Amino acid sequence: MNATRSAELAAAQACLRLLHTARAALTGCEPATAASLLALPIAEADEALDRAGLAGNEAWLLEKLYDLGTEKRVHT
Repeated sequence: MNATRSAELAAAQACLRLLHTARAALTGCEPATAASLLALPIAEADEALDRAGLAGNEAWLLEKLYDLGTEKRVHT
């Protein structure tokens, strides 16, 4: 796996962690608590996106992630 692909994979994984953390935090926490729980995953995702050259392309990346999830559900 080349460095660019590895950085893109790391960015996708960081975004998925952020999505899962946000879902959990926003479901069961007060807003102030949720904000503190999300600070680290947001920073991690921002840094990973920047390293992969995807900063500013978050919408594109999320669309690709959702497409992968839909594709997986359709084939199972």
